[in-house]
Amino acid sequence: MVGGVPVTTVQRTFLDLAHLLGPDELVVIGDQLVCQHTRNYGPPRVAMVELDALNAYIAGHPGARGLCRLREAMNLVRVGADSPPETRLRLIIARSPLPTFVTNGELLDAAGNPLVSPDLVCQQYRTCVEYDGDHHFTPEQQGKDHDRDFMTKSLGWNQVLINKEDMLAGGRVAITKIARMLVQGGWPDPENLAGRSLRGLLGTRKDAL
Repeated sequence: MVGGVPVTTVQRTFLDLAHLLGPDELVVIGDQLVCQHTRNYGPPRVAMVELDALNAYIAGHPGARGLCRLREAMNLVRVGADSPPETRLRLIIARSPLPTFVTNGELLDAAGNPLVSPDLVCQQYRTCVEYDGDHHFTPEQQGKDHDRDFMTKSLGWNQVLINKEDMLAGGRVAITKIARMLVQGGWPDPENLAGRSLRGLLGTRKDAL
């Protein structure tokens, strides 16, 4: 009961949406349902439904409409994405020739203490990606982000900041930016993604390469 109104469970509602939405939309919702993390900095986040429990519920309804589409989506659901844009960025990266990134991997100091938890992390090439949505432009959040950026650089990581404009046109700008930082981390870039021109694609910076 919510406000005196009987409603279906989170799991059931997700199942009911399977035949109405596309796979990517279902991945976005699935990521939000299972997202959880506990760190020694920042507030914890508790999953609405844990990933194993959600998969078990879906498996227990073999006759549901849209089940094949939902199973396809669940293969792409990951724990740790805090927002829908983060999920969409993760999917763009996963479908590109870029190396693998994981959600909310932690950056450690020399003593092994976690100091920063970027949205997406490629440990092999010490490159991380942050999606900066609208809430990142408040004065309070900007102060936190400046500290985050300073610690990330101090730990020797290459950081890529992505915004909603970078995600347009299939994420070409986002992929190119990420590729350039990966190359700085030693990635061989076999398809020369870092070498693609960004001229005219970075907002008002028409002369950007």
